[in-house]
Amino acid sequence: MAKLWHKGYKLDSKVEKFTVGIDNILDQKLVKHDCTASVAYAKMLGQKGFLTEKETASIISELQSVAELAKKGKFRIKKSDEDCHTAIENHLVQKLGDAGKKIHTGRSRNEQVLVALRLYYREELENCRALSESLVAKIDSFVEKSGDVLLPGYTHMQKAMPSSVGMWAESFADSMEDNLSLIGSAAVLIDQCPLGTGAGYGSPIESDREFLAEELGFLHPQENPIYCQNSRGKFESTILHAISQIMADLNRIASDLLLFTTEEYGFFSLPENFLTGSSMMPHKMNPDVLELLRAKYHVVLGLELQVKGLASNLPSGYSRDLQLTKGAVMEAFEVAKECLGIAGLLFDGLRVNGEKCEGAISEGMLSVQESQNLVKKGIPFRDAYRQIAKNSAKNLKYDDLSN
Repeated sequence: MAKLWHKGYKLDSKVEKFTVGIDNILDQKLVKHDCTASVAYAKMLGQKGFLTEKETASIISELQSVAELAKKGKFRIKKSDEDCHTAIENHLVQKLGDAGKKIHTGRSRNEQVLVALRLYYREELENCRALSESLVAKIDSFVEKSGDVLLPGYTHMQKAMPSSVGMWAESFADSMEDNLSLIGSAAVLIDQCPLGTGAGYGSPIESDREFLAEELGFLHPQENPIYCQNSRGKFESTILHAISQIMADLNRIASDLLLFTTEEYGFFSLPENFLTGSSMMPHKMNPDVLELLRAKYHVVLGLELQVKGLASNLPSGYSRDLQLTKGAVMEAFEVAKECLGIAGLLFDGLRVNGEKCEGAISEGMLSVQESQNLVKKGIPFRDAYRQIAKNSAKNLKYDDLSN
């Protein structure tokens, strides 16, 4: 089948392989979204008289069929197709003849990929939101069971003040609530419909962009055609920043648990079926799941920086560099969803050793409360501080009373 830009010559096979990259694989995730956008576009073309009523109905029916085939894994994009847009149009032409050739009237692949990605991003952000909310619920459930257990609080990696399992866990629930706000902000940003802006300089036909936006469930059209193209990379960076903040929290959860589940601390433990073993040491039970959870943050952070780098130093309008941002965002979504699911399992299975936790509360950690007791008796705080510090200096490992 022909490429959409085919002009009668054969592209060098090595150049074709290089320029297509893995878009034919990545675009399997976009088939249903491209079909959704094309259904809306076909309706608009019908209203504008570019398609007959019969042509409109047959195109819509065939697009719905393609989406269903893709759902079942039976619609495959070949390397020669380059992307989902070409594969779908070729399918329409094969099935419908001239009617299929009309679907691209006034439209560019530049806007096609934008709208398909926006629809995909909207769905994936919703998935991340749901998984984040599920994690918050699991943390809340964990706190209900074990939140009252005392736990040492640390500053500078040294014992500081008494805390609790609940305060520790709820810090992540609160942070995840902020992450939900970031997800919401990213969702609002992408809620602009670029369909009808052509290659980035407006459509050669009089598109009904309000209709297209409403039909696809967008808040409004993205008005400036050039900005539609310039926003690619910017919007992805915003999405990746929101995802990286989720991953930063999961990184810290993993870091804490790696420390607190060691034999030396023993505050928490994981179920045996969460742990792996050593190929050499029979006694070893390893928290690989936590180490990988910790590491995945850096994977997403790298993807965020990759997208920001790819989108910089480009002139206004579309540049093929932006093709490479697609895979990075898709990978980040998959990593985040998997890790949020794993984090939920961790809080479901996490066990608290109350005796170890409360036994780690040392006398020196009560010094703040002791100084406040003196303050209540009328002693100025700084004098109370120095009095308590002097009395407990012999028990301090680090004598830094001047601060």
